Amino acid sequence: DNRWIDLRTPANQSIFRIESWLGKLFRDYLHEAGFVELHSPKLIGGSSEGGADVFTLDYFGKPACLAMSPQLHKQMAAACSGFEKVFVTGPVFRAEDSNTRRHLCEFTGLDLEMTIVEHYDEVLVLFDELFRYIFDGINKHCKDELERVREQHPFEDLKYLTPTLRLTYAEGCQLLREAGVEQDDYEDLSTENEKKLGDIVKEKYDTDFFFMDQYPLSVRPFYTMPSPTNPKLSNSYDFFVRGQEILSGAQRIHDPELLVERAKAWDIDLEDLKGYIDSFRNGALPHGGGGIGLERVVMLFLDLKNIRKASWFPRDPKRISP
Repeated sequence: DNRWIDLRTPANQSIFRIESWLGKLFRDYLHEAGFVELHSPKLIGGSSEGGADVFTLDYFGKPACLAMSPQLHKQMAAACSGFEKVFVTGPVFRAEDSNTRRHLCEFTGLDLEMTIVEHYDEVLVLFDELFRYIFDGINKHCKDELERVREQHPFEDLKYLTPTLRLTYAEGCQLLREAGVEQDDYEDLSTENEKKLGDIVKEKYDTDFFFMDQYPLSVRPFYTMPSPTNPKLSNSYDFFVRGQEILSGAQRIHDPELLVERAKAWDIDLEDLKGYIDSFRNGALPHGGGGIGLERVVMLFLDLKNIRKASWFPRDPKRISP
């Protein structure tokens, strides 16, 4: 309730200076890689991604909501409008009644979308290099701030490999089963199993940072591209730090008829998606991307125990002030 006083502590001053650097490094890398910054709308009709966890509002007599993702607009810009590489930084809203240490109702999203020339590995290579650029940059430019945080919130430096460790989803599930944890190759990972997998990877590969791809199609959003080699899998991926997801992404479907088919499979109202699907009818390039939660990356890089410590003015189901 007195956040303006709490922010004066050396640790909090340092946390948010580190967070500022993270945003700068994200932008710097992508500008150098030829990306254009997109300012996507936060007021949209219907619901983002066909999801239910949205804040609804009355828009001059019409139903609308606060965007839970810039997903649809960044796809339009990158794949359908000729920009090919775009990124978005801005608020993201989730109306989830989740009172956990890792969830916020409003957070800062760092999103990107890019066209693919030959294979979606191109997106994975970019994310790999982007994250290592950010981690290296924080370690280089924020030495004093890291020590101020460590004085109040002791943590071990983040360990990461070059190149980053890559596993398939099936390989990750196998590691869990070898450790005595029940996990089916076609079921989603629980938060508990994500954490256990992070511990297993740390012990086996000595890294806090890794990613997995080829997730089951059934656990990914409707616009995710199915795998060409196994219809039960998808060209999708998640990145993890200290056993928690920091990025979720995929190659997207760019064929409007396949989009319609997948939306129907999810029982999503096609009328709500008409503008989105129509944007692919005049030609669209293969593309992929992902979304990063700024506060979650800061929390996990510094091994803070609560995401609210990485949010200037946290918004959760019980707090909407100051």
